[in-house]
Amino acid sequence: MGFLLTMMESLAALILVVLVGLVSVIVFEAYRRRHNNAHVEAPAIFEDPKSLKQVPCPYIFDPAEKYLSLVIPAFNEEHRLPGALDETMNYLQQRAAKDKSFSYEVLIVDDGSRDGTKRVAFDFVKKYGVDNVRVILLGRNHGKGEAIRKGMLHSRGELLLMLDADGATKVTDLEKLENEIHAVAKKDYHRGDSASSDTTFRISDIPIVAFGSRAHLEEKALATRKWYRNFLMKGFHLVVLLAAGPGIRDTQCGFKMFTRSAARKLFTNIRLKR
Repeated sequence: MGFLLTMMESLAALILVVLVGLVSVIVFEAYRRRHNNAHVEAPAIFEDPKSLKQVPCPYIFDPAEKYLSLVIPAFNEEHRLPGALDETMNYLQQRAAKDKSFSYEVLIVDDGSRDGTKRVAFDFVKKYGVDNVRVILLGRNHGKGEAIRKGMLHSRGELLLMLDADGATKVTDLEKLENEIHAVAKKDYHRGDSASSDTTFRISDIPIVAFGSRAHLEEKALATRKWYRNFLMKGFHLVVLLAAGPGIRDTQCGFKMFTRSAARKLFTNIRLKR
């Protein structure tokens, strides 16, 4: 019994040391990069396929010109991107046909792909027009985080949605996030305050974020994953719990919606690229 307790204490101590080490590395790296703004200065560009000229992108501090922006980071997604874009454009066109006030744009951020991703993306620009589909070229591979950041900073929407190029989440589910954002805005800002009577009030002015989650699929995923992956996942969940508090069940779902105000606050302060 004493030997078992000693083993348990040793294991607990080892886990604690690993967690402290991980947190220390994160803090050190965050401090090191705090004033590293070199990548912020690299301007994003998009190309007009008609003139073949590279044109400066709009910026997040500019007034919104669209209701919804969809930001899709893509790295070597030549084969999966067409299906995801077809589904996305079909949904957006159908919604725009039903609601004339609905406007949108799709930003494909090519993160230095070495396959035909750029060609596929520009095929959609030619098909739907540069006002509705745009391609931002990063030139070389920076990482998914930087691709999303650049897309967010150079979008034109009141609401900004990030989604993966593999089509893992149905694009129609964006309405769930959209409805939640409007519900929070209505609850927190339209209850007897000046916003409800302000004719210039826009949803883009309120910093709200809605995150998609696949936590309801966790039991099925646990049954199919290897034991060591489940162990690592639980360890990561513990780190998230310690760093961000309870209530966050899925940090990795690539389906998140931001108001323009929230995106402005968040993505102008991000330093990590990956």
